[in-house]
Amino acid sequence: MTDAYARLKRRFARIATLGEAQAVLHWDAAAMMPPGGAAARGEQLAALAGLGHELLTAPAVADDLAAAEAAGAWDAANLALMRRAHARAAALPTALVEASARANSACETVWRGAKAGSDFALVRPALEEVVRLQRETARALSAALGLAPYDALMEGYQRGVRAAEVEPVFAAYEAFLRDALPRAEAIQAAKPAPVAPRGPFPVAAQRALCRRLSERIGLDYAHARLDESLHPFCGGTPSDIRITTFYSEEGFEKSLLGVLHETGHALYERGLPGAVPGGAWARQPVGESAGMAAHESQSLIIEMQACRSDAFLAFLGGELHRAFGGDAQPYGAANLGRLWRRVGRGFIRVDADELTYPAHVILRFRLERAMIEGALEVADLPGAWNEGFSGLLGIAPPDDARGCLQDIHWHDGAFGYFPSYTLGAMAAAQLMRAARRDIPALDGEMARGELLPLVAWLRERVHAQGARLGFQDLLRHATGKPLDPGDFVEHVTARYLVG
Repeated sequence: MTDAYARLKRRFARIATLGEAQAVLHWDAAAMMPPGGAAARGEQLAALAGLGHELLTAPAVADDLAAAEAAGAWDAANLALMRRAHARAAALPTALVEASARANSACETVWRGAKAGSDFALVRPALEEVVRLQRETARALSAALGLAPYDALMEGYQRGVRAAEVEPVFAAYEAFLRDALPRAEAIQAAKPAPVAPRGPFPVAAQRALCRRLSERIGLDYAHARLDESLHPFCGGTPSDIRITTFYSEEGFEKSLLGVLHETGHALYERGLPGAVPGGAWARQPVGESAGMAAHESQSLIIEMQACRSDAFLAFLGGELHRAFGGDAQPYGAANLGRLWRRVGRGFIRVDADELTYPAHVILRFRLERAMIEGALEVADLPGAWNEGFSGLLGIAPPDDARGCLQDIHWHDGAFGYFPSYTLGAMAAAQLMRAARRDIPALDGEMARGELLPLVAWLRERVHAQGARLGFQDLLRHATGKPLDPGDFVEHVTARYLVG
């Protein structure tokens, strides 16, 4: 290891530590912070973002990057990722980074009230400022990296993925859905209607069940917490995982499936090379995840591919009945399948079924790209949303709370992130197909409630690779081929289009 590379590793470890502090503050803002702390929290996050940016763009970094040499594939990948991070950071003035962090925090706070009151006008000025700064960021990155502005933002969430390759994938799925959705609805209508379990479902019982099942899947609570927030998420750090959900005594489905989804994210973080304290790749770029599409593949292979499979539902029904009692019939695997794999044209992305979920993402991809490119102004967002949604799913939201206000992402400055959801869903189907090929007894294991064989396979094929491989190369390593949307189409066809 050259002296220059050793200095870089120390510097990037310090930058990562600042990022960890930001992550815990974000978790606290969503799960614990009183409303009156929002303004101060915005300043704290802006200060940390500025400090990290200054560390990354200091003149000494460019000198060390020019002089550094790496011996071995992992060090070479780490150094390449350092150079990538520096190039992105050097393109942005510290004042812009801090202003964006401040604007994002302020807009997110206003959004919570705007969503509750379905009042787009309330959040519009704050969102306009976020979009203005995101456009400025995109232009700066575009000039420095030689990418289109929107591609430059996408690159920050999933390395190597471009709008030009996403467009045809989404267009093909839109065409498939146009025929598949009415077929699925007809098939569903011909089957017996599912029976919903009768509540109430005590929050304490839900909380205990969520923790027990996430532990069974492999989450170690010596390094994790389960809390409550308005929107379920996984945050924290690789050795201090924070997952959240929300509970309602009227139903347990959202809390449970939310925890299973976030557990998939958490298991990925815990399996990364950077999760080993004091290890060679702790707090190093190569020890981090491969990107957000890769991350979504890990949450969705657990929640959608495994936990909503016929096999696992056979096990889960018994667990649910033991937790909540009452009539056992609604907890049968066939009934749970009809309940939790029900196709419907709904307004809310997070409640959407697998078949229609990509339509929600396609809409957001098109709208956020148009906003960044200047083809759509924030003032026109509600109308554009309603028109696009109607074109994709044939229904129009009755209000903005169920339309353009439903997601936190844009209000928190996350532009370029949405494609990762559907790319991750497609990758999850591809990974599950490969896992079944490599583990012939996998469905039998899942029927016994055992997901550890699947998690072990993911540990080796995905988690342990860290950020060494980009999205496509990671899929090649794990499955033998790059992203193949046909695997997802085959999956939803088998699940929803077979009578």
